[in-house]
Amino acid sequence: MIAHFDETRHVLVGQSARTRQVLRLIDKLGKCRWPALLLGETGTGKEVVARAIHSLTADREPFVTIDCSSMVGPLMESELFGHVKGAFTGAAIAKIGLIEAANGGTAFFDEIGELPLDLQAKLLRVLQEKEFRPVGSLTTRRSDFRIIAASNRDLAKEVEKGNFRRDLYFRLNVINIRLAPLRERKEDIPALINHFLARVGGNYTLTGEAMEVLLSYDWPGNVRELENCVQHMAAINSGPLLHLGDLPSNLRNYLTEKKSQYLMAAAGTDFSGAPKNDVPGDHAAGGSPTMQNAPVVVPLLELERRAIVNALEYTKGDRSVAAHLLGIGRTTLYRKLKEYQLET
Repeated sequence: MIAHFDETRHVLVGQSARTRQVLRLIDKLGKCRWPALLLGETGTGKEVVARAIHSLTADREPFVTIDCSSMVGPLMESELFGHVKGAFTGAAIAKIGLIEAANGGTAFFDEIGELPLDLQAKLLRVLQEKEFRPVGSLTTRRSDFRIIAASNRDLAKEVEKGNFRRDLYFRLNVINIRLAPLRERKEDIPALINHFLARVGGNYTLTGEAMEVLLSYDWPGNVRELENCVQHMAAINSGPLLHLGDLPSNLRNYLTEKKSQYLMAAAGTDFSGAPKNDVPGDHAAGGSPTMQNAPVVVPLLELERRAIVNALEYTKGDRSVAAHLLGIGRTTLYRKLKEYQLET
């Protein structure tokens, strides 16, 4: 559901309906300090959205990222709440925790579903009472901050499983923003590519074939994977045009797999290699082939026309991928579409 923000200007990149919906929610959240819960796959831009919300409410105040998936072991509580000198072995000096560092600003709890239940209870008290106690301390301290939490899990299901506190879930889930994966908002891809190319510099542009491949790919790593792809292409090509050959290995493997699947389908076989229409005749039974079961000879031009039609049907009209599967250039494909009157 989310496109990408420029982290210095907090500009939303993309014009899809889902992107505009997120922009409206960000604008609403920027006028208040309500808690927000961001849900979506890894790489969809949850922290970027959190920073954009923060910039509209307390841009000059601290923005503290708390990565719950990276805090493990007995020192997790100390990372969150701090500790006093001598609180445990190795605590030679007092330390301020991330909760206290966020006072007056925003605490962004990334992957909050990874937080253990005991710390969930202590976080809930902080949100309710605005106070906490550092490890080893007998006195409480105050910290008033706006919380934005994010998770790639379905926290409602985690509540039902007993992995996440119900009361904390409802405390966080005041405003809920679900960030769609990139495969569900591909109309934002060209704008995102141009945005990342502008960051790289050098006046790079993609060929039409390369752009169409990027539009056909499903991007399991979402916006982060797309950004890495653009950076890879720019790094290995001095430009200005970036071609299919500049794609990273995973995209080239994707094209190879699509071509292999098409060739198997065109050969009339299923994915196990067994013929789909193997109807035995006299020859299969041991007799001599007759004119009745002899193969029908199809003119080469008709075979080419059928191959083009099949390729376009297989790729759902994606001409760039179809040309790649057919082993011809996109310009050649366009010429043959015109010759065979298949432009529509």
